[in-house]
Amino acid sequence: MIDEARQVKVMLVAVLAVCLGLFIAIELGLRILFGFGNPLIYIGEKEIGYLLAPNQQTRRNGNYIEINEYSMRGAPIQTTPPPSTQRVFLLGDSIANGGWWTDQKNTISNLIMQSLSSKNSPAEVLNASANSWGPRNELAYLQKFGTFNASTIVLLINTDDLFATAPTSLPVGREKNYPDKKPPLALVEIYQRYIQKSKPIPELEKVRQEGGDRVGINLEAIAKIQDIATQNNSKFVLAMTPLKRELGEPGSRDYEIKARARLDEFVKARQIDYIDFLPLFNGRQNSESLYHDHIHLNLQGNQFVSEVIKKSLL
Repeated sequence: MIDEARQVKVMLVAVLAVCLGLFIAIELGLRILFGFGNPLIYIGEKEIGYLLAPNQQTRRNGNYIEINEYSMRGAPIQTTPPPSTQRVFLLGDSIANGGWWTDQKNTISNLIMQSLSSKNSPAEVLNASANSWGPRNELAYLQKFGTFNASTIVLLINTDDLFATAPTSLPVGREKNYPDKKPPLALVEIYQRYIQKSKPIPELEKVRQEGGDRVGINLEAIAKIQDIATQNNSKFVLAMTPLKRELGEPGSRDYEIKARARLDEFVKARQIDYIDFLPLFNGRQNSESLYHDHIHLNLQGNQFVSEVIKKSLL
């Protein structure tokens, strides 16, 4: 009986050891291979709505992501560019940011910087961006932090941004894509992100149902961004990428066509240097291959957009 009890104990210890080893292996694998357990975190901000928390570094799916002291995607910067350095300031949403699917070196801002820089003429391209930002978020960022003495400000939007709602901090810490703290384990993040059901946020739904002339409000925000650029002796460039479903036929939906027409009139009236990527994408063969998903671009798309913007800067 004593020998049998010992055997049972040994078996239990062995089973526990195997389970613990398996747990550690899975946890380490999720962290090392996919970056789970170390997501980018967000902070709320009254006027901007939310920002990526400053001074973060992580890897997600093998892609390196760095957020500097000004919540920009990029390395730390000086408030004034070094002598003889051309500084460009890119503002945008997740397309400019690149998200978890884009390595730091393959973001639009970094590709433009590599293309502009030369031995005798270095360049910097700052990247202030975050998921689901619209023109009002980007304007509020400029109003809070300034232009960092950039010679050019580039506002990169997509068609959906013409209908963007007012900035709000409500998603921070309450929606899975906007965590405000690190999870204790990678497995906990897996559960929170893919298994746990999201709780509706009634106040956020009210924000998303914002009435009135959203297109007009966002065009007004773009005008104020242009005014800030002018006041700081900076060139202003506006660029807009299309949704994947806008490519080819039947093309943009009726409400999008009307909003695009208003934007065309707006940029002409204000003499804005405007790049509409919809006809440029449609002019390419297999333009759908530029997309990571229905709205975001892959490396090939980022390379195309960065090259067009670079030509505009030159």
